[in-house]
Amino acid sequence: MVKAIRVHEHGGPEVLKWEDVEMREPGEGEIRVKNKAIGLNFIDIYFRKGVFKPAAVPFTPGREAVGEVIAVGPGLTGREVGDLVAYAGDPTGSYSEEQILPANRVVLVPSSISPVIAASVMLKGMTGQFLLRRCFKVERGHTILVHAAAGGVGSLFCQWANALGATVIGSVSTKEKATQAKDDGCHHVIIYKEEDFVACVNEITSGNGVDVVYDSVGKDISAYPGITGMLKASGVTWLVLGILLDTRSSPRISTGTKISFLDKCFSHAIYDNSG
Repeated sequence: MVKAIRVHEHGGPEVLKWEDVEMREPGEGEIRVKNKAIGLNFIDIYFRKGVFKPAAVPFTPGREAVGEVIAVGPGLTGREVGDLVAYAGDPTGSYSEEQILPANRVVLVPSSISPVIAASVMLKGMTGQFLLRRCFKVERGHTILVHAAAGGVGSLFCQWANALGATVIGSVSTKEKATQAKDDGCHHVIIYKEEDFVACVNEITSGNGVDVVYDSVGKDISAYPGITGMLKASGVTWLVLGILLDTRSSPRISTGTKISFLDKCFSHAIYDNSG
């Protein structure tokens, strides 16, 4: 038996129960991992509240962890007892002392990176790599706008984009968050509750606009009516982590602006202003 946090009914934090659970031995293609650090993500709250439906109830939440391999399934190669590994995404169940994982879902963690650091950046790091390097390849000379620049994903975006040589504009809700965004590499910070961020962006860019907008806030900052006014003619806006869950039919927001959901897991969406 091992200890795990279990959810028997959807609700607030009070539904999280610390319980004994049985842990089987790994089967073919699987490993058993003793967790050393567990990543906490907002999506865990969605599963706890029932916004996202788990496969079954009760369930163990959590979708990110780093741990030591303590057993491997029969015939498995490429992973050994003692390996320090990390995973993010499926399967759900990382809020546990130990868990069974598909061996092809984990990566080795270098000795130079602590379990706590690795567990804190796996999911956000994959999101950053996908958006900064694959969906729109940010390079030196680009100007980007990052909404929620002081958040978990946003702070990583700012550091990464700055290191790539881009000019980084960040929007935040408070002065305290503005200080953090500056420390994380934002060249310009806009407090959107006090300033018109569309006007600020146009002033910062001398009316040229930005190459790309990364938005994990959505309608709360009234971004959509002003999106095309901030973008260069070929600019794009990425909506991060499922902001528009009710717009999967890809409606037209305005001329030349289309929403398309590209990935069910991350619920990324794109505004393409290139026509």
